[in-house]
Amino acid sequence: MSLISSVFIATSLDGFIAREDGSLDWLDAANVSVPEGEDCGYVSFMNSVDALVMGRNTYEKVSSFGQWPYENKSVIVLSSRDLDIPENLKSTVEHSFESPDILCDRLSEKGFNRLYIDGGITIQRFLNYGLINDLTITVIPVIIGTGKSLFGKLENDIKLKHTSTKAYDFGFVQSTYQVVK
Repeated sequence: MSLISSVFIATSLDGFIAREDGSLDWLDAANVSVPEGEDCGYVSFMNSVDALVMGRNTYEKVSSFGQWPYENKSVIVLSSRDLDIPENLKSTVEHSFESPDILCDRLSEKGFNRLYIDGGITIQRFLNYGLINDLTITVIPVIIGTGKSLFGKLENDIKLKHTSTKAYDFGFVQSTYQVVK
């Protein structure tokens, strides 16, 4: 089986995943409207992946939340600079300088089947390498005007096939797409 790379992410209506300073206050405010017990498919998605691949900015943001949310999942942090990994995370978090294609080859050889690709720049790099298989994007009903875009400059158009859309009563709209290879 070949390695599958998936995206599961929220954006503002205008396509931003964070404010310019990395703040997610708009997402935190929107999450107040989510009924208790509703996770918009996140737990099911997480149960389907073997490892997460994220960039340094995403790793630092997630690390700032206090408790590490990924428990015993393997996490690979892509960064061209050295990275300090706390002792309590060294058994599950690793740092890599590899390009997306080399990383995917290595993880596939190790027996990984599905990766969760997270963080704007990392997602953009994997898209440019043609390594994303599917995207689940939850649009939050807020326009923030500026910020970190989910999709930046691409080398080529990326054709998608829509597979599903779910509208939640609290205003979120989640669409899933397969990347057409």
